[in-house]
Amino acid sequence: MLNVQNQYLNTRVQTSSPAELTLMLYNGCILFIKQGITCMEKQDFAGKHTNFTKAQNIIEELQSTLKMEYEISHNLNSLYTFLQSKLFEANVKLNSESAQYCVTMFTELRDTWNEALKSLKNAEKVK
Repeated sequence: MLNVQNQYLNTRVQTSSPAELTLMLYNGCILFIKQGITCMEKQDFAGKHTNFTKAQNIIEELQSTLKMEYEISHNLNSLYTFLQSKLFEANVKLNSESAQYCVTMFTELRDTWNEALKSLKNAEKVK
């Protein structure tokens, strides 16, 4: 079953647009942070570290895809750097409030990105 899921995910990644991949990264980041919070609550410190590290890796990937010739990219880069520090704080200092803050911020980013994708698709339909 796991192999089938991996094949599905692999196909989905390979056939998604860059904008859809960004949405998938946001979703993954939120998922890993939430899992890290759950692990923290269960005092599963290895699980917490693993999940927060996965989320941090996703943030690094998001940063690497920014096109820095745009002002919004500089703003997003600063926000991602700040959220990286909050996630580091959550991981090292066991600060669940910092982790929850990251969930809130990435949820807002994801929802905004998703709305932008919908608007773009609707605009393309009108053409």
